[in-house]
Amino acid sequence: MEHQKIRTRIHQALRASAVFGALGDEPLADLVDAMEWREVLGGASVFSEGDPSDSAVFVISGGLRVSRRDRDGQVLLYNQVYPGQCIGEINMILQQPRAQDVTAVRDSTLALLRRDAYEALLVRYPLAVSGVFLKAVYDRLRFDSKVKDKGLAQTFAVVPLHEGVDVHALTGALVQALAKSGAAANERVGHLWVRPDTQQILLGGEPLTDPESVGALQYTHEVMVFEAEARASDWTRYALRQADQVIFVAAAGSPSGLSAIERELMQEPGYQLKRHHLVLMHPSSSGQPELPTPWLKARSVERIYPLRTGSVTDSEHLARFLTGRAVGVVLGGGGARGFAHLGVLKALAEANIPTDLIGGNSMGALIGAQVACGDSLEQILAQTVRFASGGERLTMPLVSLVSGRRVERDLKRMFGERLIEELWRPFFAAACNLSRGSTTVQDQGLLWRAVLASNSPAGLFPPVLYNGELLVDGAILENVPVQPMRMRLGAPLERRHGNGSVIAIDVDVRTNLRADVGLARLTPLSTLKRHLRSGAPASPGIAEILYSAGHIGGASRRGQTMAQANYYLEPPVAEFPLMAYERAAEIADAGYRYAIEKISQWDRSNLPL
Repeated sequence: MEHQKIRTRIHQALRASAVFGALGDEPLADLVDAMEWREVLGGASVFSEGDPSDSAVFVISGGLRVSRRDRDGQVLLYNQVYPGQCIGEINMILQQPRAQDVTAVRDSTLALLRRDAYEALLVRYPLAVSGVFLKAVYDRLRFDSKVKDKGLAQTFAVVPLHEGVDVHALTGALVQALAKSGAAANERVGHLWVRPDTQQILLGGEPLTDPESVGALQYTHEVMVFEAEARASDWTRYALRQADQVIFVAAAGSPSGLSAIERELMQEPGYQLKRHHLVLMHPSSSGQPELPTPWLKARSVERIYPLRTGSVTDSEHLARFLTGRAVGVVLGGGGARGFAHLGVLKALAEANIPTDLIGGNSMGALIGAQVACGDSLEQILAQTVRFASGGERLTMPLVSLVSGRRVERDLKRMFGERLIEELWRPFFAAACNLSRGSTTVQDQGLLWRAVLASNSPAGLFPPVLYNGELLVDGAILENVPVQPMRMRLGAPLERRHGNGSVIAIDVDVRTNLRADVGLARLTPLSTLKRHLRSGAPASPGIAEILYSAGHIGGASRRGQTMAQANYYLEPPVAEFPLMAYERAAEIADAGYRYAIEKISQWDRSNLPL
């Protein structure tokens, strides 16, 4: 009877598979009959690199993680194998040793197809069997997101690092945020925890009469959130075994070293194969988050999330990162035309499109830094106009045309001594590193200095010195730094989870820098005449020349920038002069009207709901 139940489960899993479900009834039944089944706990090794390849392994329930170790012994995580998929068939067919380590990432049911059984099936059904195995290999090599993993929930374990942190409230808020983020419908998000007094398992507050049914919930829910205890109890260890991702939670201000529960859980099989995150809970009234750097010294996590107690916005921000639906907004440089960014940001907010990360160059960095500080768009417009109207002094042109001292002074006044790491939302400013000949992405250190470096055009302003290296406006290489944003969103290990969306805003108008054909050479006199007399021959001045030279690299990468962004916006700001700061409100309005129209035309299937 038990054998028949297992056979039925294997048959159902393969019939639901996008690959093996294509087999006819007879070959599928024979395939199922030829298989051996095995139950493995989460964290258990299925096979190791170098092992003999005597079988292909099919996942019936749970999931497997593919990994390898580099020369230094560090674990390199690759894709996950889901129900209805198989692993190891290539090496089995070619009779080569296993090429990677494969470990159960959750408690799993597996079915093994031995080589002799495979060869027998191949003789009976040569076209059908060879076809489905070739497709299985092809889909995995291209990480086909269309492969069905029907009923398999994404699973998270929320683990408090010490007593006293209100992990129950956080988990409840996370469950609501996961539903709102589009990760699943509200009724398909399961929240599991145990009553401390009775150790009874609760699902959404209701007792589970059959504890054995916990494993089956992954087929009736799209997302499962296991709320662990602040000790390495049986329930906490079980939650860890079932989780794809582990979210550790600590109160801001608590000791940053490894806690007792972390030390115990790190010894659990398969711990390294999970994705790890850390949430630092702050009081709702916190003005700025705790510096996360000390927390990184003792542990390896993908990201640290500063959250405020009771903040729905912060919980939704966390949920989007966990499910690969975070939104990164990149703001390019372009002088006064950059005020169009404010209009676009207003349109995004009205369309309920969040900004989970923000980064930029030059004017985009200045505006993005203020957004990351939590200033309103109205405040940013007023502050930036006031900042831009300050002027700058000419200096002896040995390093630059202007001294840059006023700009540095006013940026210090605007941001104080605040560090980038002390922002509620991740931020970066791009700069060109003249010493290295590459783009430097500033996502740590003093906020004012990062913005200053990104707003220091070479030749016009002196480079900003950082550890002896010279940083200038990043437009020389990349005016709209999409690639750094793509990297910071983080490509996940499973393609089905997506890797977030990048919205790029380009306000750098392409100009045709030319001199009058009648001029033999550019001279101070020819340029002065053009400024003083209407209709004088075109003769570009030093500011225009330096600006064009400083943006030529970014202009040449425009096609690549557009290709790397999910959504690319180019507000119509050509009519506004580069220095038209007095028209800030008008420029912002142009960006708003343009963005409203464009957003209405977007396919928003990849964006949060």
